[in-house]
Parts: sequence; C-alpha cells; structure tokens
Amino acid sequence: MATAALKRITPDEYLARERHAEFRSEYLNGRILAMTGASLQHAEIVLNIGSTLRDRLRARGCRVFVNDVRVRIASVSGYVYPDVVALCGTPAVLDTRPPTLTNPHLVIEVLSGTTERYDRGEKFEAYRASEALAEYVLVDSRRVHVERYVRHGDFWVHSAATELDTTLELSSVGTALTLREIYADVQFDGGSEE
Repeated sequence: MATAALKRITPDEYLARERHAEFRSEYLNGRILAMTGASLQHAEIVLNIGSTLRDRLRARGCRVFVNDVRVRIASVSGYVYPDVVALCGTPAVLDTRPPTLTNPHLVIEVLSGTTERYDRGEKFEAYRASEALAEYVLVDSRRVHVERYVRHGDFWVHSAATELDTTLELSSVGTALTLREIYADVQFDGGSEE
C-alpha cells in the first residue's frame, strides 16, 4: 500500500536504494512511494486470488506472482509491486536486484482507503502505457466490488461486478474467477463473512 511520496530521484537511484532497503517501495515519475502493511481483508483477498489462479493456470505454463515481484513500467520509468501478476509464456525479466518483470499480461490490485486513488489514477495511467498488459483488475477490500479493464486496441473497456455469484472472465490468461472465490472467508468491518 502506498503512502506519502518523498523527493524526486532517478530510476538508477531508486534501484540502488531498493537493493539494500529494509522495506519495499514503488517508484513512479521520479517519486518513491513507501509501502505499508495490509489489512487482514487485503491479505486474504490477495491469497485467494493468487492461489486460485495458480491452481488453474499452472498446467498451461502460466505464472502467477503475489506481492513481492516488482514490475517495470518502461514508458514512465516506473517500478511497482502489484498485488497479483499473471502471464502466460516466458517471463521477461530485467537483471536487477531483486529481478524485475517487464511483461505481465494481467495485473490485479486490491484497493484500500490509502491506495485506491493511486491505483485508479496515476498507477493505472502508467500501466496503460505497458504494451504487454492486456487486463487490469481492481478488487475492493472493504466491500464486494470488482472492476475489470480490458485492452481493446487503444481503448480500455470497463466492467464492474458486486454480486458474489458473478464470474469474472480473465481473458488475458484464459481463465475465470467468481467473486465468491475472490472474497472467500473475508470478514468485512461489520463482521459479516463473505
């Protein structure tokens, strides 16, 4: 989860800092954005999505990564840590420490009160410039609400779902998830289990 931005630096300065940092941070448009801890709901949703996708995609040679895989967004000199990343085929990786993935087909971000504006705005704008990315999914950690953006040429087509029995097609990796699978065992602040 991103927090307040610090002073502007170059991509090389960011990579040098990140190599020895105790805590992860993202880099976008010359700014470092420190990452903070996640809520229980956020962590559970990421685990639900990551484990379900991995089970479904593994036999087809697709890869699924959660939380700690850095992704480079080349056109805006960005380095980010998506909640879930998936791709089918060979991962393209930069020889940085830690390694940096450059060709995700699917990125899923789990929203919180502190990350929603960033994930919907500046970060999504940067992702849209990535040629490899075909699908961007936003999952709310505070209520049942999922939004999907799919690339169609120069345009992104949006859809949203709020019902647990809705199936979310993930065309970029050729599978689907139900919202019930995404929100399995998640208890929202009101204490109700979804």
